[in-house]
Amino acid sequence: MYLYILLAIVTLLLGLGSQAYIKRTYAKWSGVPNAAHITGAQAARAMLDRNGLHDVQILRNGQGALSDFYDPRKRTLNLSDESFDGTSVASIAVACHEAGHAVQHAKNYAGIKMREAILPLAQIGSQLWIFVLMAGFFLQILNLVWAGVILFAATVLFQIVTLPVEFDASKRAIQSIEGTVALPPEQDAGARQMLKSAAFTYVAAALSSILTLLYYVSLANSSRD
Repeated sequence: MYLYILLAIVTLLLGLGSQAYIKRTYAKWSGVPNAAHITGAQAARAMLDRNGLHDVQILRNGQGALSDFYDPRKRTLNLSDESFDGTSVASIAVACHEAGHAVQHAKNYAGIKMREAILPLAQIGSQLWIFVLMAGFFLQILNLVWAGVILFAATVLFQIVTLPVEFDASKRAIQSIEGTVALPPEQDAGARQMLKSAAFTYVAAALSSILTLLYYVSLANSSRD
């Protein structure tokens, strides 16, 4: 029980801390106009065109800030109003990060392939693991408990594989910004900080999931005794 309470506190702090960090960083750099006076959509378009992705459309997703995403099925970059129209350092950093995912797909980046291969199992695991695990404990069927743990492990693996994908997209974004926008040093550092804060949320989520997985593994091992 004490271990469970400690785990709950740690995961809560990681979640709240990562969200507070990215919101604070976004609030800071969304108020700083970039020196090139271009919008996030323009910066993303320049990055896409530079990589020969002229057919990738940039659309508004009609949602709030930091809701940006790339859809590989439709080959569309979906930006929030803040990223699409905004001329802040944060706007171009976020937009170019998502454009980085489009470049990854176009170049068959290995991390993307690995994540897509794991995705079906991770989706099944995310929906079923808790029910299988609880049923195993309730019915005292150890194999069922381990089945739940394995299903949860698939979701954790997906989160771990996602980390290098996100880091690489941010790296591509910075390279594009430095190559096409040419921000002054303080704004370049701000773009980097913005992307690092976004990456930290993925790290925090993965770490929380790993800790949770270890907790359930320890419970499963205890049930064997």
